[in-house]
Amino acid sequence: MVRDGKRSALLVVIALVALISVWRCFFVVDETEWAVVLRFGKLVKVVEDAGLHFRLPIDSVRKFDKRLQVYNPPATEFLTGDKKNLVLDVYVVWRIADPVRFWQSVGDPVGAEARIHDLVWSELAAGLGNYDLSQLVAVRPEREETGEATRVSELTETVKRRCQQVASRLYGVELVDIGLKRLNFPEQSKEAVFARMRAERERIAKRYIAEGEEIAAKIKAEADREKERILANAYREAEKIRGEGDALAARIYGQAFSRDPEFYKLLRTLEAYRKAIDDKTTVVLSSDSEFLKLLMRGQTGGERR
Repeated sequence: MVRDGKRSALLVVIALVALISVWRCFFVVDETEWAVVLRFGKLVKVVEDAGLHFRLPIDSVRKFDKRLQVYNPPATEFLTGDKKNLVLDVYVVWRIADPVRFWQSVGDPVGAEARIHDLVWSELAAGLGNYDLSQLVAVRPEREETGEATRVSELTETVKRRCQQVASRLYGVELVDIGLKRLNFPEQSKEAVFARMRAERERIAKRYIAEGEEIAAKIKAEADREKERILANAYREAEKIRGEGDALAARIYGQAFSRDPEFYKLLRTLEAYRKAIDDKTTVVLSSDSEFLKLLMRGQTGGERR
């Protein structure tokens, strides 16, 4: 009985070892992962496809995330070309492009981000040395209107271009993007920088005001010229109509005078009386005055035709 019990226990142990060995022969790779199969520390194969895969029980598997990774270190202080301090808060988006080189060179994401930090931040420091502080923080509205890149974005693009080949060749890493989250100034120099920025804004505002006043003056001058032209045309047209009216009136007067000169003379005299004499008018003239002839003597019928 004892011997049968030992044999049963041995069989159970053998079954468990066999089961564990079989279980260790398979591993699962997710859609978001690379897998590197190692045997005694040496590379056996790289698995890129998701699913269930086979390995020997003595093999080990290292898995790496193939998705985009974002490296967000603390803001760092740099020195510009004119020896001014500037604080940049930069992020780096990266991913594993070559899992074999990545495993051989850095081993894990922490090591990769340490290498990325050294590489990118050294290029940033070198690149900032080519710019003065005023170039990086100057307000240039013409760039905003045309969509032209700013100095900072030019700098980050240059750093990205220079670091991409090195990161890919040495570490198996692809640098997808390098961007600036925030540009700041050390506390001791903030006030001077803000004063310079305010002065720059005021200068631009004055330029806009001057341009606006110049445009307004041009518009006003054009409106005044148009007004003078319209008034001149209206005056010319009015004078033309007035002349035509005067000519027509003179023609009518002439026709009336030629048909009955005495009656026309009577009407003209009465019209002169109406305009010159009212209830408050005192007229002192000689009795033989031509102006008072009709008023004093009237018009005899013999004088009418």
